[in-house]
Amino acid sequence: MAVTATGEVAGGRPGRGRRIILWRHGQTSWNVERRFQGTTDVPLTETGVAQARRAARLLASLRPDAIVASDLRRAVDTAAELAALTGLEVATDEGLRETYAGVWQGLTHDEIIARHGAEYAAWKRGEPVRRGGGELETEVADRAAPVVLRHAEKLPDDGTLVVVSHGGTIRTTIGRLLGLEARHWEGFGGLTNCCWSVLGEGARGWRLLEHNAGTLPEPVLGDDD
Repeated sequence: MAVTATGEVAGGRPGRGRRIILWRHGQTSWNVERRFQGTTDVPLTETGVAQARRAARLLASLRPDAIVASDLRRAVDTAAELAALTGLEVATDEGLRETYAGVWQGLTHDEIIARHGAEYAAWKRGEPVRRGGGELETEVADRAAPVVLRHAEKLPDDGTLVVVSHGGTIRTTIGRLLGLEARHWEGFGGLTNCCWSVLGEGARGWRLLEHNAGTLPEPVLGDDD
């Protein structure tokens, strides 16, 4: 699916008032340990489940029309809390998984800095880096943004889609849908566990309406902090 520089679907209908809520999964044990998860399938902690339940009550009040989630357990189980309140089915798509980070996965941030310091610093500067030999951020956006747009296109006018995914994937997807160059994506701060960002549809494409909403506040713990 083609995306224009303003984040519109080529040939689509702008200005329909649709809304996309990009919701990060709840806490995992690897988040607490500051261990890089990537595509490793780490489950929620009890705290993570409680975070998902609290956030789901807030998001249910927004009357979503559809839910799509990464197929990793931490996202699926987070989405299930909202599905239980809304009666909506959860569609899953591996295109919404977190960035694959190769040999970085399973390492703590301190271990990554000690073993791959130059690579880590280049990533933080916004340079295109295959962290641990894994995916580029642009490649993550290439697979995730079309999934989001495909589901958003099915919404009714003024409809709301909830996308349950991961911090890094959400950040790159926001950057792509806003039409920003990849070097600027690092400018979006990381999402706290079970917090979300909101994109609204205007006449010229998608706009960022809220970022890291739902914060209590809590520290950002994850691959994207």
